[in-house]
Amino acid sequence: MIKAPQTGFATAVDGTRLAFRLWHAPDEEGLPPVALVHSLALDGSMWEGVAAALAGQARLLAIDCRGHGASGRSPGPYTTAQFADDLAAVMDSVGWPAAIVGGCSMGGCVAQDFAARHPGRVEGLVLVDTTAWYGPGAREAWRERAETALRQGMVALSGFQAARWFTSVFNAAAPEVLERWLSVFAANDANCYAAACAMLGEADLRPLLPRISTPTMVLVGEEDAATPPAMARDLAAGIAGARLQVIQGAKHLSPIERPDAIAAALAGLLRRAPQ
Repeated sequence: MIKAPQTGFATAVDGTRLAFRLWHAPDEEGLPPVALVHSLALDGSMWEGVAAALAGQARLLAIDCRGHGASGRSPGPYTTAQFADDLAAVMDSVGWPAAIVGGCSMGGCVAQDFAARHPGRVEGLVLVDTTAWYGPGAREAWRERAETALRQGMVALSGFQAARWFTSVFNAAAPEVLERWLSVFAANDANCYAAACAMLGEADLRPLLPRISTPTMVLVGEEDAATPPAMARDLAAGIAGARLQVIQGAKHLSPIERPDAIAAALAGLLRRAPQ
């Protein structure tokens, strides 16, 4: 049984309400903090398996990015810097001056930006199934995805997402998990989704990578076709001292499919973080 998190709200600098989840008990105040950012069109609950695996080892904070989950559905345009500043606002609201920071997919882009722009607040970095740049065709590819959502609704993209998120073995063994996340995906506001797609299409975080000096782990699902291992290798190569791990039996949402592997990477950084 996964322990239910505390929930709350913080306020961004522009007044947007930001929802968050916090996994820790009152007697765990001394445990090290870990702040996590979810992937596109999902929410902070995607980290609950990781939270369960790290119970008693860390306090976990998971934000709902603006335009997602229970956070305010403020209109775009969005930027990774804006999302990174939102994470800073949430950390401020819970009294965390610094934390180990992690992100998956879109959340990994936000975590890179946060680590570069708020270096004093990052004690370690875990980048999961993500990239610093989606490539020369990114702007058009993300625009097409956004236009599909705006014209036909989020459900029109469900089949596309179902094929990318998890391995076929996982989907066959746990079809209810896929259905849960497809429901979360379909509940998104199409305009906010389109703004986030545009953000990712425009994002090129490669110039920021040399500014990241914190201990960093880059993890990628072996079968990830959305941000494949080649992208992960390039990302790790751009960050001094970063270590790369390819996760067997995982596709694009490793924190859900293989929370044990993500928790192990975070635990390794916890042992290296300042106490």
